[in-house]
Amino acid sequence: MSLPLYISAPALKEDLKHLKAGDQIFISGTIYTARDAAHSRIVETLRQGKELPVNLKDQMIYYVGPSPAKPGYAVGSAGPTTSSRMDVYTSEILSQGVSAMIGKGERSAETIQEIKKHGSIYFSPIGGTGALLAKSILKYRVIAYQELGAEALAAMDVKNFPVVVAVDCDGRDFYVDGPLNYLNQKKGL
Repeated sequence: MSLPLYISAPALKEDLKHLKAGDQIFISGTIYTARDAAHSRIVETLRQGKELPVNLKDQMIYYVGPSPAKPGYAVGSAGPTTSSRMDVYTSEILSQGVSAMIGKGERSAETIQEIKKHGSIYFSPIGGTGALLAKSILKYRVIAYQELGAEALAAMDVKNFPVVVAVDCDGRDFYVDGPLNYLNQKKGL
């Protein structure tokens, strides 16, 4: 792993091309939140030929439904949800120009091919740290689908939001390569 890198959101795909699976990243700027229900609405809107409530080009989408905010915080716990549940929507979402997705867990081989095809990135925060991640969130506002509650499409302003590149734009998968690299280092290779 390399030293942490600092990037801004939104981000052009060209500005993310140098990132490699396993890189430690701190994101500052505005990222969007959307879980299963919001993804379904976005794809439904696209299939109907209607305009989305937000332009997704160069945006980052975090798969999260934060809990209610404690006093002094923008949100409560903000841990990622399982990303594989969004795999059925990923091709259509990435076709809108999304530069990065943030969630937890492995992605399907088909989704990794879509990430590679679109030159996007998949980030993962450290699992089980939802309360800690919430400290990096400065502001949270619902953009669309308010009736979905925590699963609404929202914007979050973040500062030094910690993630790891899980799948880079070349399709390298840290969930596969990370353990192999560790075992090879342990063997002294």
